[in-house]
Amino acid sequence: MKRILITEAEDFSPEAARVLAEAGDVELADLDRGGLEARIGEAQVLWVRLRHFLDAALLERAPKLEMIATPTTGLTHIDVEAAERRGIRVVSLRGETEFLNGVRATAEYAMALILALLRHLPEAAAHVQAGGWDRQLFRGTEIYNRTVGVVGYGRLGRIVARYLQAFEARVLATDPHVTFVEPGVELVPLEKLLAESDVVTLHVNLKKETRGFFGRREFERMKPGSYFINTARGELVDEDALVDGLRSGRLAGAAVDVVAHEHDPARRLAGTPNLLITPHIGGCTRESMQKTEEFLAHKVARELMVEHACARG
Repeated sequence: MKRILITEAEDFSPEAARVLAEAGDVELADLDRGGLEARIGEAQVLWVRLRHFLDAALLERAPKLEMIATPTTGLTHIDVEAAERRGIRVVSLRGETEFLNGVRATAEYAMALILALLRHLPEAAAHVQAGGWDRQLFRGTEIYNRTVGVVGYGRLGRIVARYLQAFEARVLATDPHVTFVEPGVELVPLEKLLAESDVVTLHVNLKKETRGFFGRREFERMKPGSYFINTARGELVDEDALVDGLRSGRLAGAAVDVVAHEHDPARRLAGTPNLLITPHIGGCTRESMQKTEEFLAHKVARELMVEHACARG
């Protein structure tokens, strides 16, 4: 049986572990980088969340590795080209649209970030923790009747647009691959969306052609005093241009759950005025992690069982 190494075992779904155990020899561990370097050599299947960056140097320590499993849609934590050169399959949630329609954590979190910015929640909470109680310092803005632009009208963009409609916002959407939007959503060019939106929320898949696509020109075209949200991938955004937009006051605020090069801490962004940064927790709920781990475990087990049957002839 294949040796399956789970690298982040804390709160790992027992059902997912049971499913994997039917197809391989499962080792549940909770490893830092050093521990992973020491243990990866015997693994044939490596299961990762987002703690580790699987670079070429690490993969060189894994001569037996045949498969990497990750319960994510994004793969920026894996050197996919290095894996391909080694013939290592990467099994993920990418393309599993029907299943992912029931995973709402990141869409809900995008709404949480919008509310946190518009209502100054982090600052207000910190103010009270420091002994203050001055409500006039934190006069906020409502979503109701505001214009919110959804950049990327795929699965998550559509869900966020529905949530925004429940708040009775005016919802604009832009996506070069979409010709139809749900009733109440306006499909517009990116330039119009940026010029008219009080809040812009990013829901674009990261590909070679979208890397860095939201740059200085896009920030300069945003409505003065507007807000920017990114729960997609940090590599989509020119972060220097974002910082400049915040420091100049053109943007009233930004909230990002993702940054470029996440395994190199975002210290260079820390201290930027009116910037809320969280450590990629959009999909980090008990419900979504359990569902995705169990779904992926079945997917991995099927592949291993098919492989085993083929090997037996």
